[in-house]
Amino acid sequence: MTFKQQLPIRVLHVLGGMNRGGIETWLMHILRHIDRDRIQMDFLVHTNQPCAYDDEIRSLSSKVIPCLYPSRPWLYAHNFKRILQEYGPYDIVHSHVHHFSGFVLRLAQEASVPVRIAHSHLDSSPLKANARWDRQLYISVSKGLISHHATVGFGCSKVAAVDLFGQDWKSDPRWRLLYYGIDMTPFQKSVDDSDIRAKFGIPSNAFVIGHVGRFQEQKNHQFLLEIFTEVAKREPQAYLLLVGQGPLQANIEQQAKRMKLDERVIFAGSRSDVPKLMMNVMDVFVLPSLSEGLPMVGIEAQAAGLPLILSDVITKEVNKVKPLVKQISLSQSAEVWADAVLTARNTKSEFTQADSLVVMKNSEFNIASSVTALTNTYADAHEKH
Repeated sequence: MTFKQQLPIRVLHVLGGMNRGGIETWLMHILRHIDRDRIQMDFLVHTNQPCAYDDEIRSLSSKVIPCLYPSRPWLYAHNFKRILQEYGPYDIVHSHVHHFSGFVLRLAQEASVPVRIAHSHLDSSPLKANARWDRQLYISVSKGLISHHATVGFGCSKVAAVDLFGQDWKSDPRWRLLYYGIDMTPFQKSVDDSDIRAKFGIPSNAFVIGHVGRFQEQKNHQFLLEIFTEVAKREPQAYLLLVGQGPLQANIEQQAKRMKLDERVIFAGSRSDVPKLMMNVMDVFVLPSLSEGLPMVGIEAQAAGLPLILSDVITKEVNKVKPLVKQISLSQSAEVWADAVLTARNTKSEFTQADSLVVMKNSEFNIASSVTALTNTYADAHEKH
């Protein structure tokens, strides 16, 4: 073993903040399970506000380092390079900020960071169609920077890889897929918590539609309320449980009141017990997203044995427990979606939650697969550079 191999590989992840989102939750799964004597991970974030995972990150001997002003390039560049000098040297900069990764990786190369990774977590193509010319120019320049400065690129799905690296991404050996992996342990048995519904004011015999996601345009909460309205017309005991936070939450709360749904729609906020809620509260999981890279909540819902109703813009790569998953076009009406939700509720499957969990454990979405793939990539790239 060389001296270089004996040292821990130092990785700096770059992202907006370590709150409970899909990317952040996956990174925490990685941090908990990776060999931290071999791979040392720190987190550069674009906020100085406390985030949900900050304390746990520090307890695992990693750092959370604010780097502000991403909208002011010269000031951001100064802060970024100062951080690399103060906290480095880093062997790898792993950027999770989509198009902005181009600028991040350029700065990393200027600072002589040898391995520079762009990670695509999103298929933003449905959102690009109506983008203004200046946004289109920014995207084009950013992709050029990524192509020039990245030594490795990950896509969380095929569509996410296309979105950042282009249609011919497979022809470039730098670009590859890295599927999210989760810890399946919380799904191994249902927690005996019979009063968990009561804590939310939900009757024990209610029919509960679940959704987990940040309140932003991409997640399409407005249409989700329309779907729930149609379900509630036919199912008097229906409730909608919304887990998450975000900038549009107040708007969705107001919409629920206008639609006279406020007593049946539960805003649960950011939660650390999503597996428990999926297994003990939710009956059907609905995700009518306008765009996704690969929704980690879809992986979790299948591990929990929940029927899933997904928009057809979501990649089919997430569909591992096929008896549970139905995809519907967003061009279909809320009534059609409601039909699918109620059909899923009424369909009795011989496929149990234990069966679903076995499928997910044996898939590439197991945390062990994710950690192994990421560790090997880090080690190989580090050795080459």
